[in-house]
Amino acid sequence: MGISINRMMSEFQGEKPSKAKNIVWHEASVDRKHIAKKKGHQSSILWFTGLSGSGKSTLANAVNASLFARGLSTYVLDGDNIRHGLCKDLGFSDLDREENIRRIGEVAKLFLDAGVIVLTAFVSPFRSDRNKARELVGEGDFIEIYCSADLKTCEERDTKGLYAKARKGEIKDFTGISSPYEEPQFPELEIDTANMDLEKCVDRVIEKLIEFNLF
Repeated sequence: MGISINRMMSEFQGEKPSKAKNIVWHEASVDRKHIAKKKGHQSSILWFTGLSGSGKSTLANAVNASLFARGLSTYVLDGDNIRHGLCKDLGFSDLDREENIRRIGEVAKLFLDAGVIVLTAFVSPFRSDRNKARELVGEGDFIEIYCSADLKTCEERDTKGLYAKARKGEIKDFTGISSPYEEPQFPELEIDTANMDLEKCVDRVIEKLIEFNLF
């Protein structure tokens, strides 16, 4: 399951220049520092990554609920939800996956600037795409959380039957079966979601956020 020729060419060509001309970046009258001081907490991007069925969305939403209960401003960007709107024009080819994550990275950056702790739950299978999202923001603003459930566990959890369809060839470019997943090399946090219960997983994330002085 190697990287496709199209993806290799895309990475070789690098970032494409903007098609829009005569545009300038406008600084906000209220910046992150003002918002953080008023709200009493820092903003951040919590980037949950892992195979389909690894528990990304479940954990992200549980962490979101825990942070909300503490009075923090948060929002969850979920993979399926995003593909209903912002990314509904994209499929699951390597290039479409790359564009999907590029858009999410830019949206997450806007939430960061708005003083929100934004939790993203996407397979985001390629390291280079996750690194590009990280590079959009400052050091310490991007916390990569790897949900490291093994493939067997993910298949057992698959209530939609997507893995079974992928193995039959009914779904093409399915991560873990016919398309690769590149595990994070240096995530800020790795959680064994196959063997830890949800409450303990949430506690691990909260501990990490406290360690990063988010609140």
